[in-house]
Amino acid sequence: MATGYLDVLRARHATRLLVGTLVGRLPNATAAIAIVLFVRAEGGSYSLAGALAAVYGLFNAVGQPVLGRLVDLRGQPRVQLPAAVLSALAMAVFAWAGIQPQALACAAVAAAGLFTPPLEGGLRALWSSVLHREEQVHRAYAMDAVAQEVMFTAGPLLVTLCVSLWSAQAALLLINAVGVLGALSVVVSPPSRAWRSAPREAHWLGALRSPGLLALLGAFLCVGMALGSITVASVPYADEHGGDRVYGWLMAGIGLGALIGGVAYGARQWSGPPGRRLQVLVAMLTVCYLPLTLMPDAVAMTLLAVVAGLFLAPAIACAFVLVDRHAPRGTVTEAFSWLVTTFTVGASAGTGLAGPVVEAGGAQWGFALPAAAGGVSSLVLAATRRVLAGPARGAVVAAGSENDPNRAVEPRFSSGDRA
Repeated sequence: MATGYLDVLRARHATRLLVGTLVGRLPNATAAIAIVLFVRAEGGSYSLAGALAAVYGLFNAVGQPVLGRLVDLRGQPRVQLPAAVLSALAMAVFAWAGIQPQALACAAVAAAGLFTPPLEGGLRALWSSVLHREEQVHRAYAMDAVAQEVMFTAGPLLVTLCVSLWSAQAALLLINAVGVLGALSVVVSPPSRAWRSAPREAHWLGALRSPGLLALLGAFLCVGMALGSITVASVPYADEHGGDRVYGWLMAGIGLGALIGGVAYGARQWSGPPGRRLQVLVAMLTVCYLPLTLMPDAVAMTLLAVVAGLFLAPAIACAFVLVDRHAPRGTVTEAFSWLVTTFTVGASAGTGLAGPVVEAGGAQWGFALPAAAGGVSSLVLAATRRVLAGPARGAVVAAGSENDPNRAVEPRFSSGDRA
């Protein structure tokens, strides 16, 4: 297992790109908690804190595919670094101006979300130019999914540490400054500077003209809803079984499960169509959500949370492979950004839907929502299996690949054809 991951990390520039991207995404991973803590430190209400965090998330969801398309058109350095600087400056305005006037605070937070650079999609577009074998790219996708879980676990802890040592304002400024440095590390690297999108067909829909990508977005909207609903359903359960500490353990359990599953998934080479594999992974994800409705004691529930997270990172990693294959030529960064946006929107919708359900039927009905959303995702994948199994739009055939010593003709990733 370790040998496979070390094989990826030993590739030239791979470690720098992975670490730089994770650091660059730190402001986005911690934005919600950083905004809430800052608003509360300024004397604002929880309603205002939640509203500003929601504004950031909404504009982030809008900005990711737009900036992703610009990256495909203009290259990574000309888009990623200016966007990172603008996002950090907007958050600095919020940190220095405070929550009054509220219109300025809202505008600053909106700008910070809108200009968040699509580093996540950019990294996935770079993997095929840094790694030389398809199985390495697949393993890198799994490692990327695992790294997300680490970032979203460690990031909030880092914010709370900064707040306890200095202040909420200092945490906002520091985290965003570090994020700019991470983006800078990526965009000045040779792979990022040399990367060029494949020639693209002019079309106003961009990546969304791919039926395969639309099928994936529909499925992962529901996966996002499942994850979002768990975060809400866990609150009343924790209130009855030990309070905030239990809630923290449940959230950490899901992250730990995803970490374990992602590491195990990326440790081996998978054969067979990725579309069929994704169906199995999402079906297993759905099955693992069902035991949460039993709501046993806190220790057992934490173990069930670990089980519930096991197939999340593998499903995401498999989806990365399919996005790469189905993205139309010249739209790979935009396509990955759409997946990120759709998952985020789904999670937000899940939290919004779970609230009324929990109020009406209690935590047990809230925990039934993830399984229901996972079931809908499985139905979407089953209904679109022929689309996902079909040839990717814009895929090309490369003769004499430098990775094939026999000079055999082989299908290439859509993101693999770069100048």
